[in-house]
Amino acid sequence: MFLMPAPSPQQPLAQEIAYLEPALYAGRLRGQAHVTLLESVMRHEHLGRFSFLACNPAQVLRVQNGQAFVDGVPIAQAPLEFLSDALAKNPQTSLPGLPPFQGGYAGYVTYDFGWYLLGAKSPPSFKPLCPDMVFNRYDTVVAFDHMQERAWIIGRNDADIAAMDRLLRASAAPLGPHNISGWASNFSRPAYETAVQKTVDYILAGDIFQANITQCFSADIPEGFDAFTFYNVLRSRNPATFASLIDYGDVQIVSSSPERLVNSNGARVQARPIKGTRRRDADPAHDAVLVSQLMASRKDRAENVMIVDLLRNDLSRVAKLGTVKVPVLCGLESYANVHHLVSVVEAELRDGLSSIDLLKAVFPGGSITGAPKIRAMEIIAELEGQARGVYCGSIGYLGFNNTSDFNIAIRTALFSGGKAFMQGGGGITARSEPAAEYEESLTKISRLMEAFAP
Repeated sequence: MFLMPAPSPQQPLAQEIAYLEPALYAGRLRGQAHVTLLESVMRHEHLGRFSFLACNPAQVLRVQNGQAFVDGVPIAQAPLEFLSDALAKNPQTSLPGLPPFQGGYAGYVTYDFGWYLLGAKSPPSFKPLCPDMVFNRYDTVVAFDHMQERAWIIGRNDADIAAMDRLLRASAAPLGPHNISGWASNFSRPAYETAVQKTVDYILAGDIFQANITQCFSADIPEGFDAFTFYNVLRSRNPATFASLIDYGDVQIVSSSPERLVNSNGARVQARPIKGTRRRDADPAHDAVLVSQLMASRKDRAENVMIVDLLRNDLSRVAKLGTVKVPVLCGLESYANVHHLVSVVEAELRDGLSSIDLLKAVFPGGSITGAPKIRAMEIIAELEGQARGVYCGSIGYLGFNNTSDFNIAIRTALFSGGKAFMQGGGGITARSEPAAEYEESLTKISRLMEAFAP
């Protein structure tokens, strides 16, 4: 049997450009096809160092109702298998010293697609809020290093780099209105508190250890609404390390997520689950009290540790033996309107495995399902009664150079089918109090709600 040799890795080209805010450059690309901005708005040496911007993809993978399409043509191959093959056929070495995403696929995968990955026998038949998955092949990427305050266009040839350079020098179109009102939840307050209590009852009965219960707010999108304007307002009010702006025509997404699902750079893997939240307070003294309460909370620490154990188990399926470590357990991270407990789980991928295998192993993230994962998802479906769409799914990239980085799409707004959606909630444990959980669900979306206001 004759085997074709593996393709030789290609090294991309790079052209340095003026360092500006990624959102400014994104505004100049408005109107181009499939604009994707992955931005670290809250700058941090490790978590918030890089941002990426791309448009006009060479190829579009779209999954609708379980059927995969490539450039509008249905394919028989499973979508993640298609991505795995496509990445293997286009290997690329990395330009040293430049940001890690230097070409590949970027986009989103919905929480609801997790049912297929987990092999559920009977996934819920909810009306989808948007396509299950959209990943775009970008051969040309604008990359930003915020620590060095430098930016580059990275591409496969001079012509593509020059074309992107021309787009980035264009004038941005005027911004439109960003206001949306008339929000309605799929829960009344009593109904949400009842759902929390039912979850506690499931826990006490031994069904699960924890489940993440949320409420969904929706509203009609008014004529002229501009998601780019909304993104700019939100990024100023709620700067986050894993923010994103997506404009795929019939679907637009704005995210200000503080949470990483998983990151890989070759064999090195990192996940950063968030569990445990307190609101911020304008009074520094009271804010310090809230931090102390969070750090001392047995309920919040137990919630975090349970999810860390779930992630350790998920990663062990693809990691080298003995490499799964927890260098940070229940560390404090503070954002514009909340404090969080965040843990760090690290591992090394087994030889021969890729970022696709990693994504399959951890998706959807345990911090937004609960444990055990499938049973928690079944209870979530029962109590929430509708699809989640991109909320609690992931937005990120899969590089030709075997790198990847995905957020968990919390603090996220979806615009699809003439409706706007945003959700908030929290992990429910045996110690959860329904009234407090309802208030936390509102805290989680408060900056989103404020950003929609006049």
